[in-house]
Order: sequence, then structure tokens, then C-alpha cells
Amino acid sequence: MSLEVRPLEAADLAGCGVLLADRHRRHRLAQPLLSPRFEDADAAVAELTAVHETEDASGAVAFRAGVPVGFLLGAPKTSPLWGPNVWVEAAGQAVTDAEVMRDLYAVAATRWVDEGRTAHYVIVPSHDEDLVRAWFRLGFGQQHAHAIRPAERLAPAGGVSARRATRADIPDLARLDLELPLHHGLAPTFSAGRVGTVEESLADWEDDIGNPEYATFVAERDGKVIGSAIGCALEKSSSHLSLALPDNAGFLAYAAVYPHARGAGAGRALAEAVIDWSVDSGFDSVVTDWRVTNLLSSRTWPRLGFAETFLRLHRTVGY
Repeated sequence: MSLEVRPLEAADLAGCGVLLADRHRRHRLAQPLLSPRFEDADAAVAELTAVHETEDASGAVAFRAGVPVGFLLGAPKTSPLWGPNVWVEAAGQAVTDAEVMRDLYAVAATRWVDEGRTAHYVIVPSHDEDLVRAWFRLGFGQQHAHAIRPAERLAPAGGVSARRATRADIPDLARLDLELPLHHGLAPTFSAGRVGTVEESLADWEDDIGNPEYATFVAERDGKVIGSAIGCALEKSSSHLSLALPDNAGFLAYAAVYPHARGAGAGRALAEAVIDWSVDSGFDSVVTDWRVTNLLSSRTWPRLGFAETFLRLHRTVGY
């Protein structure tokens, strides 16, 4: 049957919500730790409505014989870090046939580019290989991975110990704050993100070291701090939203190790500490994310049982 694709309107949200709930139901067969709430069409429609009501949101919807078979919905973020952008978050797409996504993008992206929004970011369920491939054939590449594991303790590996940070650790915590963005600025990531200063981090830690909503840990070797990590509830993250927000999940929000100490087991010790804290806090799962071009993170976290749930794909139009 011929495919009709046009700009998405508010009246389309109910039908699109059914598609989104079906997509999430299939996703949970691969990743049952994701929230079951969004298998309900009404909950899916509510998520779509929230995106649609975001300022400058727009997208496209596809029909065959009057029946919706796919939609794409995105909205810009105001942060200058992302350029003149549009983001398709976890609730922003669903299709009955992956090839339809290419037609949807052709319609939606016409408006985005006409508006000068040339940096496009898309959060795609990682289990759907056909859909990921369709996005790759639209010029997108993988930038980021979201992942989850049960809140179950790792077998201690030994060698490097981790403990809760204290106020005496603030100088190391401040320096370690810079290590991840510095590492991301190197090959093969080449991130253009801003690297702060030790002085800024010192001031932040002086204010936040006692914040009970965050669990900060340091890794030690031979009595010296060599790394740090932070755990918190996943709701504190601005990157894990909507269908990508599992119920009652802890979050491995940050981890960094001094360059001279990498490869000695500090990353595992820090992960153990955050996972153990998540278990003790009553969370059902632990979530983290990483740049896939960060060779250290993209190898360490999967080895510790984190399984991909969503992929962030990216394209800059005109290059």
C-alpha cells in the first residue's frame, strides 16, 4: 500500500501513542528492567503530549490506508553545547516497519533544517537492529549508550579499595572532576565540551560534599586517592527521560580515574561501591551511560554487566 507522510498534529497523538506502547512492549521483552508503565497506551500518549507541547516541537506521521504506521517527534534543547539542534528523545518515535522511519525523517527534518536546526540527536531502542540500521542509512552515527543492570552485588575483585568520600578528599575530587572531560577531548572522542577549572570544582565540592542525595566514593591504592565515582537516584539525571527512565533505579552518574592509575581495577572498585550503595538503598536496578568513543568506558561497563537499552545517534547536516 502507498505511504502517506505529513507533519504531525495534536490529533495524531492518540494513534501514535498506541504505536509507542507497542514499541515499548517489544523493548521490554529484551530489557525487562525498563518500566512497564509505558506499555499502557494512555501513559504513552501522555509522554507524547508532553513532548508535543514543548516549545518548537515538530515531527511527522505516516499512514497506510488511513492507519498510522509510524511517527517521529522532536524538540530543541536550549543548551549551546548541542549547537542549533533537535532532539528525538526516548518517546519520540515508533514504526511498524523500520524503513518508514526514513520517510518520516525526510519530512520532519525538512522543517528542522529550514529553521536552522542542523544538529540532530535521536534516542533509539538498542534492541531494534532494523531501526538502528535505518537511522544509520540516514547518515547518523552512534554517539552514546544507555545501559542497565540489576541491583545485585558484584563479586569483590580486590586489589583496589573504594570508600565513601570525606571533606578531606575535596582536593582530589575537584581534580578528578576534570579528568573525564579532559579524556573526552582526546582521540578518538574529540569532544568539544567545556573543561572547567579546579577552582570551580573546589567551590562546588565545598558546598555539596554533604548532600545526602548523592553518594560519593573514592578509590585508593597504597593509601592514595586514584579515582572517584558518584551514585544517586536516576531521577537526578537530565539524560534518562520518559521511557528511558526505569522505575526505582540507581544511577552511576560519574566515574573517573587518574591517567597514571588506569588499568589497575579502580573503575571496577568504584562500580562495586555504587552498585552496593544502590542495593543498600533499595533500588531494583542500576543505570549508567557512556560515550561509545570513550574506549575505557565502553569496555569497562559492559564487562560489569551493564546491558545497552538505548543508543544516542547523531547527525550534523551539511558536513
